[in-house]
Amino acid sequence: MIEFFQRQFALSQQGAKDLKAAIISHSLLNISLLLPPMVAFIFLDDAVRLLTEGTPLKYDVVFYTLLGILCFVFMYAISYIDYQRCYTKMYRESADRRIKLAETLRQLPLDFFAQKDVADLSATIMDDATQLEQTFSHAVPQVFAALVSLSLITLMLFVYQWQMALAVFWVVPLGFLVFFLSKKIMTRDHVKIYHIKRQISDSIQDGLDHVQDIKSYHQEPHYLSHLGEQLDNYESSLIKGELIGGALLNLSHFILKLGLPSVVLVGAYLLLNDSISLFTYLVFLILVGRVYDPFIDTMNNFAVLLYLNVRIKRMREMDNMPRQTGRNQFDPQGYDIVFDEVAFSYQAGQEILKNISFCAKQGEVTALIGASGSGKSTIAKLVARFWDINQGRITIGGENIADIDPETLLKSISIVFQEVVLFDASILDNIRLGNKDATDDEVKAAAKLAQCDDFIKQLPQGYDTLIGENGERLSGGERQRISIARALLKDAPIILLDEATASLDANNESKIQQAISELIKNKTVIIIAHRMRTVMGADNIIAIGDGNIAEQGKPEMLQQQGGIFARMLARQGGHLV
Repeated sequence: MIEFFQRQFALSQQGAKDLKAAIISHSLLNISLLLPPMVAFIFLDDAVRLLTEGTPLKYDVVFYTLLGILCFVFMYAISYIDYQRCYTKMYRESADRRIKLAETLRQLPLDFFAQKDVADLSATIMDDATQLEQTFSHAVPQVFAALVSLSLITLMLFVYQWQMALAVFWVVPLGFLVFFLSKKIMTRDHVKIYHIKRQISDSIQDGLDHVQDIKSYHQEPHYLSHLGEQLDNYESSLIKGELIGGALLNLSHFILKLGLPSVVLVGAYLLLNDSISLFTYLVFLILVGRVYDPFIDTMNNFAVLLYLNVRIKRMREMDNMPRQTGRNQFDPQGYDIVFDEVAFSYQAGQEILKNISFCAKQGEVTALIGASGSGKSTIAKLVARFWDINQGRITIGGENIADIDPETLLKSISIVFQEVVLFDASILDNIRLGNKDATDDEVKAAAKLAQCDDFIKQLPQGYDTLIGENGERLSGGERQRISIARALLKDAPIILLDEATASLDANNESKIQQAISELIKNKTVIIIAHRMRTVMGADNIIAIGDGNIAEQGKPEMLQQQGGIFARMLARQGGHLV
């Protein structure tokens, strides 16, 4: 059973054990709810005998009072245990599920995030996880417990008086037959509504991400019209689904309620023929009013479970994604970066890099140049193992990076990419991300080296100024210098600079180049730039064209060859000194 729950509901082993315990406790709770009617029936039996036969009561009022108190204590204890198992432990499983999901996302390669948008991920992490938590705490244990307890109750009633029990339960198979025949229709509608809701989330997220472009090109009416159509479609589909599902569900409920007149007629017939006692007749009349409630609750919860398969499928898809793993120990012999016949593609059949081979030596600056989209930034990201290559190998100090855990590898790499990512925190905290153990003085020293100190002192709270989401209160050049300061503070042996000075004016770019010159001593540096003056001092220049290395060598040699470097240098009016 444990393995079944794990396989069916994507639970951990402990979660499956907790679910089993919750089903048992809830089954006991359902059965315990029969204790008060049973006490009432015992009293009623005594009372009927007293009225019809003049037989004195078997038990006095004190006995019934104590029996009632014992029933209350037992029901309270079972309810407490059931709450702990159905809710507290299921919430713990939900928390573990979220942590596991976050851990899975942390280990996934970046190509996964390239294929998934923010709305998709947030829906999985927040919406799907929340719905699964609600379902597993309020529906799944209750469904299984209802099946168990109802089976026991049905068996006991058939043993007690099979004819009356048959009058009660003949409608149950028919009601469930109608429900299960309608399951396919309800499942189809649930899946349709689920995907429409996801599309709306995607549209809203796209609108938030591109609000400046939408306003700049006066696309607000078109965007709002499209969103309105999606909302109208969602509303109509929801109403249709609720109407059809509700009608079919209520039809099942109506069929179950036919058991009441059946019990009245069959019981009256048996009573007139002295086949049953008046007490038995009264017992079944009382029970028939409540006995169908668990069946109805089961049907309602089954309707909720129709959503479950879609959400669990999405969770499994993420959980089964190939993860990047490796050793946590990384002791390279130096920090030379070697690409050996590396090929890479973001999508199958569309190679971005083809048989790339070069060596970026420690203590030297290797510059990557070429047209936009030629694969320069891809090479830098492959060094950091943001993606895994299709063929060949990349080594650092003789160690194949495919064998190293990405987080362990990144401890040896400082990165400044073209698109800077900052957090809604103080400047001090944003720079300290490079080294969480750095003191305030060390952070400020890195900021000065990155030419940040002057503009930071002009801010209202200086280094304690909150810069907004992704540094929205700073200019593009200021944001990039913060990112450079973060990399300087990390002081890693490998430095990747992707258009790191693209947003700086000539004066600040010159100052940053001086700071970088101090930073790169005895380190491995890869610089990507379109400005040729940025790469003039490089020890080795590699020109990328059509996914291949078109040329490589020292600047003087490449200028004489008249290739890509020479043409780019000429277009920018540059020359070698």
